[in-house]
Amino acid sequence: MSRPIPPTYKTKNWPAYNEALKRRGSLTNWTVPDFSTLSRRQKTLAVNIPYRGSKGPLRLLIDSTGIKVEGEGEWHARNHGGPKRRVWRKLHLRIDEETLEIRAVEVTGSHIGDAPILPHLLDQIPQDQEIASVTADGA
Repeated sequence: MSRPIPPTYKTKNWPAYNEALKRRGSLTNWTVPDFSTLSRRQKTLAVNIPYRGSKGPLRLLIDSTGIKVEGEGEWHARNHGGPKRRVWRKLHLRIDEETLEIRAVEVTGSHIGDAPILPHLLDQIPQDQEIASVTADGA
């Protein structure tokens, strides 16, 4: 028995074909919510972080980093002159030492350290997950 011959396609309209290829790889045709939609939803947005899980008890690494937020003050200063007011947020992360997966996330103001936010981050870990250690930096 012989194999069927696959059909061959001949492109006859190369400019349209090239434009279609460009559009297929373009992210600009996706609709993205504006900032006001994201601001309204951020307080009620529940984020579930999928993870593979480590073997044995969980060993958590804790750290945080600052994120610069461009607020109204900076926009106004850039467009109209005047003093700049920088706004910062802090991103607190809890990472599994074995798999290096993010297990808990919290965003706070820049004045909040890692220690006060630790109970909120531990609440994001399932109750049945055994925790062997929690390691943080000196900050």
